[in-house]
Amino acid sequence: MPAGLNRALLTLVGAVIAILLAIAISSVAIIAAGASPLAALGAFFDFGSRPATVANGIATFLNRAVPLFIAGLAVAVGFRMNLFNIGVEGQYRLAGIVAAYVGSTFTAPAPIQIAVIIVVAAAVGGLYALIPAVMKVTRGVNEVIATIMLNYVAINLASYLVRGPFSGPRAEGSLNTTTPELPESAMFPNLNFIFDWFGQPEPTRGGGVWGFLIGAVVLGVLVWVVLERTRFGFSIKASGLNGQAALASGVDPKKMTIAAMVLSGAIAGLISLPELLGDKGAYTSTFTAGLGFLGIAVALLGRNKPVGIAFAALLFAFLDRAQGALQFADVPASVITIIQGMIVLLVVVANEVTNRFANRLEERRAAQQLGRNIPVEVGA
Repeated sequence: MPAGLNRALLTLVGAVIAILLAIAISSVAIIAAGASPLAALGAFFDFGSRPATVANGIATFLNRAVPLFIAGLAVAVGFRMNLFNIGVEGQYRLAGIVAAYVGSTFTAPAPIQIAVIIVVAAAVGGLYALIPAVMKVTRGVNEVIATIMLNYVAINLASYLVRGPFSGPRAEGSLNTTTPELPESAMFPNLNFIFDWFGQPEPTRGGGVWGFLIGAVVLGVLVWVVLERTRFGFSIKASGLNGQAALASGVDPKKMTIAAMVLSGAIAGLISLPELLGDKGAYTSTFTAGLGFLGIAVALLGRNKPVGIAFAALLFAFLDRAQGALQFADVPASVITIIQGMIVLLVVVANEVTNRFANRLEERRAAQQLGRNIPVEVGA
Protein backbone atom coordinates (compact mmCIF):
# COMPACT_ATOMS: atom_id res chain seq x y z
CA MET A 1 0.00 0.00 0.00
CA PRO A 2 1.41 3.47 -0.88
CA ALA A 3 2.74 5.43 2.10
CA GLY A 4 0.41 8.38 1.47
CA LEU A 5 -2.70 6.19 1.34
CA ASN A 6 -1.57 4.27 4.39
CA ARG A 7 -1.14 7.50 6.38
CA ALA A 8 -4.54 8.79 5.21
CA LEU A 9 -6.28 5.58 6.30
CA LEU A 10 -4.56 5.68 9.69
CA THR A 11 -5.66 9.30 10.14
CA LEU A 12 -9.25 8.44 9.22
CA VAL A 13 -9.34 5.46 11.60
CA GLY A 14 -7.84 7.58 14.39
CA ALA A 15 -10.44 10.33 13.85
CA VAL A 16 -13.34 7.85 13.91
CA ILE A 17 -12.06 6.24 17.11
CA ALA A 18 -11.59 9.67 18.69
CA ILE A 19 -15.15 10.72 17.83
CA LEU A 20 -16.58 7.47 19.24
CA LEU A 21 -14.58 7.94 22.44
CA ALA A 22 -15.78 11.55 22.68
CA ILE A 23 -19.39 10.36 22.39
CA ALA A 24 -18.78 7.70 25.06
CA ILE A 25 -17.20 10.19 27.49
CA SER A 26 -19.94 12.73 26.80
CA SER A 27 -22.53 10.05 27.57
CA VAL A 28 -21.11 9.84 31.08
CA ALA A 29 -21.59 13.60 31.45
CA ILE A 30 -25.17 13.29 30.16
CA ILE A 31 -25.95 10.56 32.68
CA ALA A 32 -24.37 12.65 35.45
CA ALA A 33 -26.73 15.48 34.46
CA GLY A 34 -29.68 13.15 34.94
CA ALA A 35 -30.53 12.77 31.25
CA SER A 36 -30.49 9.89 28.79
CA PRO A 37 -27.69 9.48 26.23
CA LEU A 38 -30.17 7.80 23.87
CA ALA A 39 -32.48 10.81 24.14
CA ALA A 40 -29.54 13.09 23.34
CA LEU A 41 -28.57 10.96 20.35
CA GLY A 42 -32.13 11.06 19.07
CA ALA A 43 -32.23 14.85 19.48
CA PHE A 44 -29.17 15.28 17.28
CA PHE A 45 -30.93 13.49 14.42
CA ASP A 46 -34.32 15.08 15.06
CA PHE A 47 -34.93 17.54 12.23
CA GLY A 48 -38.66 17.69 12.85
CA SER A 49 -41.76 15.76 11.90
CA ARG A 50 -43.12 18.02 9.15
CA PRO A 51 -41.43 18.65 5.77
CA ALA A 52 -41.33 22.39 6.41
CA THR A 53 -39.62 21.85 9.77
CA VAL A 54 -37.08 19.49 8.19
CA ALA A 55 -36.31 22.08 5.51
CA ASN A 56 -35.73 24.76 8.15
CA GLY A 57 -33.50 22.38 10.11
CA ILE A 58 -31.36 21.59 7.06
CA ALA A 59 -31.07 25.29 6.21
CA THR A 60 -30.01 26.09 9.79
CA PHE A 61 -27.43 23.29 9.65
CA LEU A 62 -25.89 24.50 6.37
CA ASN A 63 -25.99 28.16 7.37
CA ARG A 64 -24.12 27.38 10.57
CA ALA A 65 -21.46 25.41 8.70
CA VAL A 66 -20.58 28.17 6.21
CA PRO A 67 -19.09 30.77 8.63
CA LEU A 68 -17.44 27.97 10.64
CA PHE A 69 -15.75 26.76 7.46
CA ILE A 70 -14.48 30.26 6.64
CA ALA A 71 -13.27 30.71 10.23
CA GLY A 72 -11.43 27.38 10.02
CA LEU A 73 -9.73 28.47 6.79
CA ALA A 74 -8.62 31.74 8.38
CA VAL A 75 -7.05 29.97 11.35
CA ALA A 76 -5.50 27.26 9.15
CA VAL A 77 -3.55 29.80 7.07
CA GLY A 78 -1.86 31.03 10.23
CA PHE A 79 -1.23 27.48 11.45
CA ARG A 80 0.59 26.69 8.19
CA MET A 81 3.12 29.34 9.20
CA ASN A 82 3.16 28.11 12.81
CA LEU A 83 1.30 31.29 13.73
CA PHE A 84 -1.60 31.18 16.18
CA ASN A 85 -4.00 33.82 14.93
CA ILE A 86 -6.27 33.90 17.98
CA GLY A 87 -7.51 37.29 16.76
CA VAL A 88 -9.95 35.91 14.17
CA GLU A 89 -12.83 36.73 16.55
CA GLY A 90 -12.00 40.42 16.67
CA GLN A 91 -11.02 40.62 13.01
CA TYR A 92 -14.36 39.37 11.70
CA ARG A 93 -16.40 41.49 14.11
CA LEU A 94 -14.63 44.70 13.13
CA ALA A 95 -14.63 43.80 9.44
CA GLY A 96 -18.33 42.95 9.58
CA ILE A 97 -19.49 46.26 11.03
CA VAL A 98 -17.28 48.39 8.76
CA ALA A 99 -18.37 46.45 5.65
CA ALA A 100 -22.03 46.72 6.69
CA TYR A 101 -21.78 50.46 7.19
CA VAL A 102 -19.87 51.13 3.97
CA GLY A 103 -22.30 48.97 2.02
CA SER A 104 -25.24 50.97 3.39
CA THR A 105 -23.87 54.32 2.22
CA PHE A 106 -24.45 53.77 -1.50
CA THR A 107 -26.56 51.77 -3.94
CA ALA A 108 -25.16 50.08 -7.05
CA PRO A 109 -25.94 47.06 -9.23
CA ALA A 110 -25.72 43.82 -7.25
CA PRO A 111 -22.31 42.61 -8.58
CA ILE A 112 -20.66 45.95 -7.72
CA GLN A 113 -22.47 46.35 -4.39
CA ILE A 114 -21.56 42.86 -3.18
CA ALA A 115 -17.99 43.09 -4.52
CA VAL A 116 -17.35 46.35 -2.64
CA ILE A 117 -18.66 44.87 0.62
CA ILE A 118 -16.48 41.77 0.22
CA VAL A 119 -13.38 43.83 -0.58
CA VAL A 120 -13.97 46.15 2.39
CA ALA A 121 -14.48 43.23 4.77
CA ALA A 122 -11.32 41.46 3.57
CA ALA A 123 -9.29 44.69 3.68
CA VAL A 124 -10.35 45.57 7.24
CA GLY A 125 -9.68 42.04 8.48
CA GLY A 126 -6.29 41.94 6.78
CA LEU A 127 -5.23 45.37 8.02
CA TYR A 128 -6.24 44.53 11.58
CA ALA A 129 -4.22 41.30 11.40
CA LEU A 130 -1.27 43.34 10.11
CA ILE A 131 -0.88 44.96 13.55
CA PRO A 132 0.19 41.80 15.46
CA ALA A 133 2.24 40.68 12.44
CA VAL A 134 4.31 43.88 12.47
CA MET A 135 4.65 43.69 16.25
CA LYS A 136 5.99 40.15 15.93
CA VAL A 137 8.58 40.74 13.19
CA THR A 138 9.81 44.11 14.50
CA ARG A 139 9.62 43.68 18.28
CA GLY A 140 9.29 39.93 18.77
CA VAL A 141 5.86 40.23 20.44
CA ASN A 142 4.15 36.84 20.67
CA GLU A 143 1.21 36.80 18.25
CA VAL A 144 -0.99 34.87 20.70
CA ILE A 145 -0.77 37.62 23.33
CA ALA A 146 -1.09 40.41 20.76
CA THR A 147 -4.13 38.94 19.01
CA ILE A 148 -5.91 38.09 22.26
CA MET A 149 -5.58 41.68 23.47
CA LEU A 150 -6.56 43.06 20.08
CA ASN A 151 -9.70 40.91 20.24
CA TYR A 152 -10.92 42.93 23.21
CA VAL A 153 -10.16 46.16 21.39
CA ALA A 154 -12.03 45.08 18.25
CA ILE A 155 -15.05 43.66 20.08
CA ASN A 156 -15.51 46.78 22.19
CA LEU A 157 -14.83 49.06 19.22
CA ALA A 158 -17.50 47.26 17.20
CA SER A 159 -19.90 47.56 20.14
CA TYR A 160 -19.22 51.31 20.30
CA LEU A 161 -19.60 51.82 16.55
CA VAL A 162 -22.93 49.97 16.28
CA ARG A 163 -24.34 52.13 19.10
CA GLY A 164 -22.65 55.34 18.00
CA PRO A 165 -21.24 56.60 14.68
CA PHE A 166 -22.44 53.63 12.60
CA SER A 167 -25.89 53.25 14.17
CA GLY A 168 -29.00 53.37 12.01
CA PRO A 169 -32.66 54.03 12.79
CA ARG A 170 -33.94 51.69 15.49
CA ALA A 171 -37.20 49.83 14.88
CA GLU A 172 -40.02 50.82 17.23
CA GLY A 173 -40.04 48.62 20.31
CA SER A 174 -36.69 47.02 19.49
CA LEU A 175 -33.88 46.93 22.04
CA ASN A 176 -31.23 46.08 19.44
CA THR A 177 -29.10 48.69 17.72
CA THR A 178 -28.03 48.17 14.12
CA THR A 179 -26.17 49.78 11.29
CA PRO A 180 -28.33 51.24 8.49
CA GLU A 181 -30.06 48.60 6.37
CA LEU A 182 -28.19 47.40 3.30
CA PRO A 183 -29.90 47.97 -0.06
CA GLU A 184 -31.60 45.02 -1.72
CA SER A 185 -28.78 44.79 -4.27
CA ALA A 186 -26.36 43.86 -1.47
CA MET A 187 -28.22 40.69 -0.51
CA PHE A 188 -26.98 37.35 -1.85
CA PRO A 189 -29.76 35.34 -3.53
CA ASN A 190 -30.62 32.27 -1.49
CA LEU A 191 -30.25 28.66 -2.62
CA ASN A 192 -33.76 27.52 -1.72
CA PHE A 193 -34.30 26.27 -5.26
CA ILE A 194 -32.30 23.19 -4.27
CA PHE A 195 -35.30 22.03 -2.22
CA ASP A 196 -37.52 22.39 -5.29
CA TRP A 197 -35.29 19.93 -7.14
CA PHE A 198 -36.21 17.26 -4.58
CA GLY A 199 -39.87 18.23 -4.39
CA GLN A 200 -39.53 19.57 -0.83
CA PRO A 201 -40.91 22.81 0.64
CA GLU A 202 -38.53 25.74 0.79
CA PRO A 203 -37.19 26.81 4.21
CA THR A 204 -38.83 29.92 5.62
CA ARG A 205 -36.60 30.66 8.60
CA GLY A 206 -33.49 32.86 8.59
CA GLY A 207 -33.55 33.72 4.89
CA GLY A 208 -33.37 30.08 3.77
CA VAL A 209 -30.05 28.60 2.65
CA TRP A 210 -27.64 31.51 2.35
CA GLY A 211 -26.17 32.03 -1.10
CA PHE A 212 -22.72 32.66 0.35
CA LEU A 213 -22.42 28.88 0.56
CA ILE A 214 -21.18 28.96 -3.03
CA GLY A 215 -18.70 31.72 -2.18
CA ALA A 216 -17.37 29.61 0.70
CA VAL A 217 -16.79 26.65 -1.63
CA VAL A 218 -14.92 28.89 -4.08
CA LEU A 219 -12.89 30.35 -1.22
CA GLY A 220 -11.96 26.86 -0.02
CA VAL A 221 -10.72 25.88 -3.48
CA LEU A 222 -8.69 29.09 -3.76
CA VAL A 223 -7.09 28.56 -0.35
CA TRP A 224 -6.21 24.97 -1.28
CA VAL A 225 -4.62 26.10 -4.55
CA VAL A 226 -2.66 28.89 -2.87
CA LEU A 227 -1.37 26.73 -0.02
CA GLU A 228 -0.76 23.49 -1.90
CA ARG A 229 0.01 24.44 -5.50
CA THR A 230 1.90 27.74 -5.44
CA ARG A 231 5.37 28.93 -4.52
CA PHE A 232 3.79 31.30 -2.02
CA GLY A 233 2.16 28.39 -0.18
CA PHE A 234 5.42 26.44 -0.16
CA SER A 235 7.29 29.48 1.17
CA ILE A 236 4.78 29.86 4.02
CA LYS A 237 5.11 26.21 4.99
CA ALA A 238 8.92 26.24 4.71
CA SER A 239 9.19 29.41 6.80
CA GLY A 240 6.95 27.91 9.45
CA LEU A 241 8.94 24.68 9.64
CA ASN A 242 12.41 26.25 9.72
CA GLY A 243 12.87 29.98 9.34
CA GLN A 244 16.65 29.81 9.14
CA ALA A 245 16.61 27.19 6.40
CA ALA A 246 14.00 29.18 4.49
CA LEU A 247 16.14 32.31 4.77
CA ALA A 248 19.17 30.40 3.46
CA SER A 249 17.12 29.31 0.44
CA GLY A 250 16.09 32.87 -0.39
CA VAL A 251 12.73 33.11 1.43
CA ASP A 252 12.37 35.95 3.93
CA PRO A 253 10.49 34.46 6.94
CA LYS A 254 9.58 37.93 8.23
CA LYS A 255 7.81 38.80 4.99
CA MET A 256 6.08 35.41 5.03
CA THR A 257 4.93 36.04 8.61
CA ILE A 258 3.34 39.32 7.56
CA ALA A 259 1.84 37.79 4.42
CA ALA A 260 0.39 34.81 6.27
CA MET A 261 -1.17 36.95 9.02
CA VAL A 262 -2.65 39.43 6.55
CA LEU A 263 -4.09 36.61 4.42
CA SER A 264 -5.48 34.95 7.54
CA GLY A 265 -7.06 38.24 8.63
CA ALA A 266 -8.48 38.91 5.17
CA ILE A 267 -10.22 35.53 5.18
CA ALA A 268 -11.40 36.17 8.75
CA GLY A 269 -12.99 39.39 7.56
CA LEU A 270 -15.38 37.36 5.40
CA ILE A 271 -16.81 35.30 8.27
CA SER A 272 -19.67 37.72 8.99
CA LEU A 273 -20.74 38.09 5.35
CA PRO A 274 -22.89 34.92 5.02
CA GLU A 275 -25.19 36.14 7.79
CA LEU A 276 -24.91 39.80 6.86
CA LEU A 277 -25.69 39.36 3.17
CA GLY A 278 -27.94 36.33 3.50
CA ASP A 279 -30.26 37.19 6.38
CA LYS A 280 -29.67 40.20 8.63
CA GLY A 281 -29.02 42.91 6.04
CA ALA A 282 -27.30 44.94 8.78
CA TYR A 283 -24.80 44.50 11.59
CA THR A 284 -26.66 44.32 14.89
CA SER A 285 -25.65 44.38 18.54
CA THR A 286 -26.74 40.72 18.68
CA PHE A 287 -24.67 39.60 15.71
CA THR A 288 -23.45 35.97 16.02
CA ALA A 289 -20.37 35.85 18.25
CA GLY A 290 -17.79 33.18 19.01
CA LEU A 291 -17.18 32.03 15.42
CA GLY A 292 -13.49 32.97 15.57
CA PHE A 293 -12.83 30.80 18.60
CA LEU A 294 -14.79 27.89 17.13
CA GLY A 295 -12.71 28.29 13.97
CA ILE A 296 -9.62 27.26 15.96
CA ALA A 297 -11.28 23.97 16.90
CA VAL A 298 -12.53 23.43 13.35
CA ALA A 299 -9.04 24.01 11.90
CA LEU A 300 -7.46 21.61 14.39
CA LEU A 301 -10.09 18.96 13.70
CA GLY A 302 -9.68 19.42 9.93
CA ARG A 303 -5.87 19.25 10.18
CA ASN A 304 -5.54 22.62 8.40
CA LYS A 305 -6.73 21.12 5.11
CA PRO A 306 -9.72 22.75 3.35
CA VAL A 307 -11.47 19.40 2.79
CA GLY A 308 -10.91 18.35 6.39
CA ILE A 309 -12.05 21.77 7.61
CA ALA A 310 -15.25 21.40 5.56
CA PHE A 311 -16.09 18.09 7.26
CA ALA A 312 -15.20 19.54 10.67
CA ALA A 313 -17.44 22.57 10.05
CA LEU A 314 -20.32 20.29 9.04
CA LEU A 315 -19.83 18.20 12.19
CA PHE A 316 -19.80 21.24 14.47
CA ALA A 317 -22.81 22.72 12.68
CA PHE A 318 -24.66 19.41 13.03
CA LEU A 319 -24.05 19.47 16.78
CA ASP A 320 -24.90 23.17 17.20
CA ARG A 321 -28.19 22.81 15.32
CA ALA A 322 -29.51 20.38 17.94
CA GLN A 323 -29.63 22.89 20.79
CA GLY A 324 -33.41 23.30 20.60
CA ALA A 325 -34.06 19.58 20.17
CA LEU A 326 -31.87 18.80 23.19
CA GLN A 327 -33.87 21.15 25.39
CA PHE A 328 -37.11 19.47 24.33
CA ALA A 329 -35.51 16.13 25.24
CA ASP A 330 -34.58 17.49 28.70
CA VAL A 331 -30.88 17.27 27.90
CA PRO A 332 -28.65 20.25 28.85
CA ALA A 333 -27.51 22.17 25.76
CA SER A 334 -24.04 22.39 27.33
CA VAL A 335 -23.61 18.77 26.23
CA ILE A 336 -22.80 20.15 22.77
CA THR A 337 -19.82 22.08 24.11
CA ILE A 338 -18.61 19.01 25.99
CA ILE A 339 -18.82 16.84 22.87
CA GLN A 340 -17.08 19.44 20.71
CA GLY A 341 -14.28 19.88 23.23
CA MET A 342 -13.77 16.15 23.67
CA ILE A 343 -13.74 15.57 19.90
CA VAL A 344 -11.05 18.21 19.33
CA LEU A 345 -8.94 17.00 22.26
CA LEU A 346 -9.12 13.32 21.32
CA VAL A 347 -8.63 13.95 17.59
CA VAL A 348 -5.47 15.96 18.29
CA VAL A 349 -4.17 13.10 20.45
CA ALA A 350 -5.20 10.55 17.81
CA ASN A 351 -3.42 12.53 15.09
CA GLU A 352 -0.20 12.52 17.10
CA VAL A 353 -0.46 8.78 17.76
CA THR A 354 -1.25 7.90 14.14
CA ASN A 355 1.52 10.18 12.87
CA ARG A 356 4.09 8.43 15.04
CA PHE A 357 2.77 5.01 14.04
CA ALA A 358 2.83 5.95 10.34
CA ASN A 359 6.39 7.30 10.65
CA ARG A 360 7.56 4.04 12.23
CA LEU A 361 5.94 2.01 9.46
CA GLU A 362 7.60 4.16 6.80
CA GLU A 363 10.99 3.91 8.52
CA ARG A 364 10.64 0.11 8.78
CA ARG A 365 9.64 -0.10 5.12
CA ALA A 366 12.57 2.09 4.09
CA ALA A 367 14.96 -0.07 6.11
CA GLN A 368 13.63 -3.23 4.50
CA GLN A 369 13.93 -1.69 1.05
CA LEU A 370 17.50 -0.62 1.82
CA GLY A 371 18.33 -4.14 2.99
CA ARG A 372 17.11 -5.61 -0.28
CA ASN A 373 19.28 -3.23 -2.29
CA ILE A 374 22.55 -3.97 -0.43
CA PRO A 375 24.56 -6.53 -2.45
CA VAL A 376 25.79 -9.57 -0.56
CA GLU A 377 29.52 -10.32 -1.07
CA VAL A 378 30.32 -14.01 -1.55
CA GLY A 379 33.64 -15.42 -0.41
CA ALA A 380 34.79 -12.24 1.22
